[in-house]
Amino acid sequence: MSAGPAFDAGPALLLNANGDISNVTIFSTIRALLLAALTSALAGFGAAHSADDFDLSPQQPGRLHAARNEAAIGSVPRDFKFVTPGKFTIAVSPGGPPLATYATDAKTVVGADPDYAYAIADSLGLTLEIVPVAWIDWPLGLASGKYDAVISNVGVTEQRKEKFDFSTYRQGLHGFFVKSDSPITSIKEPRDAAGLRIIVGAGTNQERILVKWSEEDVAAGLKPIELQYYDDEAASLLALRSGRADVIVQPHAQLVFIAARDKNIKRVGTLSAGWPDRSDVAITTRKGSGLADALTAATNGLIKDGTYAKILDHWHLSEEALPASETNPPGLPGY
Repeated sequence: MSAGPAFDAGPALLLNANGDISNVTIFSTIRALLLAALTSALAGFGAAHSADDFDLSPQQPGRLHAARNEAAIGSVPRDFKFVTPGKFTIAVSPGGPPLATYATDAKTVVGADPDYAYAIADSLGLTLEIVPVAWIDWPLGLASGKYDAVISNVGVTEQRKEKFDFSTYRQGLHGFFVKSDSPITSIKEPRDAAGLRIIVGAGTNQERILVKWSEEDVAAGLKPIELQYYDDEAASLLALRSGRADVIVQPHAQLVFIAARDKNIKRVGTLSAGWPDRSDVAITTRKGSGLADALTAATNGLIKDGTYAKILDHWHLSEEALPASETNPPGLPGY
């Protein structure tokens, strides 16, 4: 998996205390048993290999720029003080492409989130300053005033809304991906996944959702879902390619990049990361700072003039587009 969370909707979600997953078959693997096969299958190939469809150069010649949005600028409270005058300083956790990663120079942060941040800065008439941070560090850094905002695939939750304000800019989605030659063509609802062998990460939203899907399938007289767990991304992809699993479910953006890089898996469906609830990704700001409404206005300006859609399309994430940005919408509950 990537170095940082490609979508985080809150704390890790575990099964219930009784471990009641009777409707799901668990298949566990040990990486040592796959080492020989991995060495052969992945020789000359690795995560550092870039997809041709994604430009990870530090120059980013295809980056889009946005026009000043006077309404958004006017929405910034007069007493709001940016960390550095004239700059919009944001924190980003470079967890992996296509959302945010280090470029080929190993120091410049590039991806969909940085490009969106540049467009927001343009809209506010400011210069963007990116501060790379470890995922675990952004809440304290934001609360202590080290940066003006966090644009790093942060999911809106009710718990986080107690401490931060949010301006939404993408849907939080998981993706269902299969081998390119798989007969599976669509997964939209629990019955579509009945009886399938699906790879998920332990203690994740995907696992929580698919456990519930399997329970629904069994209640409807269908076969349960067989969940499979692997030690890392390479082992998971090898299991999928070799036919030991039918489907892999991970945060959608991660799998979009992997599909473009490997060219041997395809998307057959997406799923809200908060199923059955809506799940939004948002710019995160200090609670009560007053900046959220201006950022929401800036995002809606980008949606209206088409810049927003072009940025998502550039990074192959059009499926994650929102029709409009909102300030502090309902967030995911605790599970």
